Amino acid sequence: MSRPQVMGIVNVTPDSFSDGGRLASVEAAVAHGLALVEQGADILDIGGESTRPGAEPVDAVEEIARVVPVIEGLRTHWAGPISIDTMKPDVARAAVAAGATIWNDVTGLGFAPGSPATAAELGCDVVLMHMRGEPRTMQADPQYGDVVAEVAGWLTARAGAAMAAGVARERIWLDPGLGFGKTAAHNLALTAQLDRLAATGFPVLYGASRKRVIQSVDPTATDPGDRLGGSVALALEAARAGASILRVHDVRETVQALAVQAAVRAAAHPN
Repeated sequence: MSRPQVMGIVNVTPDSFSDGGRLASVEAAVAHGLALVEQGADILDIGGESTRPGAEPVDAVEEIARVVPVIEGLRTHWAGPISIDTMKPDVARAAVAAGATIWNDVTGLGFAPGSPATAAELGCDVVLMHMRGEPRTMQADPQYGDVVAEVAGWLTARAGAAMAAGVARERIWLDPGLGFGKTAAHNLALTAQLDRLAATGFPVLYGASRKRVIQSVDPTATDPGDRLGGSVALALEAARAGASILRVHDVRETVQALAVQAAVRAAAHPN
């Protein structure tokens, strides 16, 4: 089995939960993205608006000003896939014009009525993520019956809406949205049963890197920077369960862990 693709995170926001403000300049963001490529990233995901719990929204003009120069800067050095992490059609359009090839939408193309049609017009790959509520309120006591069934059902419905608008099925990826309107128990259940989402036939993108679910297991991991071990463990579990793309901050460590996992599997079945 080939390993999942690794999507490296490049946040150009002042308030992201893990690395907000660290890549405030275009030069720093481009250099970080290229370093992630050197470490083994297959895809770079550029984000100009934080979606951490409690985050305040950013207008499209400001978001475009943050992300477009970074995408253009990366494109002068690298021809690989670049994803724009945005919920706004105008930002997606500007990012694709600058060289992005994937629209990663935390609202599953639900933020604006015209989002599905815009995705079809752009002709790019689309990541549909599940989020209960919106960033400022999503962690206010989220409730589910069967979280895996409800998330899978919602995502396949959004995929249907995208296809009805003209997005090709082969361009759609699904993301269960760990930490977006979900408790730690919900996040662990979605990870343990990720194969149910993979069974839909759409590629699954999984992102648990440095998230608070790790602190629920290790209460000492209060700082996102202290969650590397848990991030890699969750990535390996997701890979085992059928994830096609892993969205991570720590690219080198994740790529190494996937290589070791593959080597162990190969040793178990040498012929």
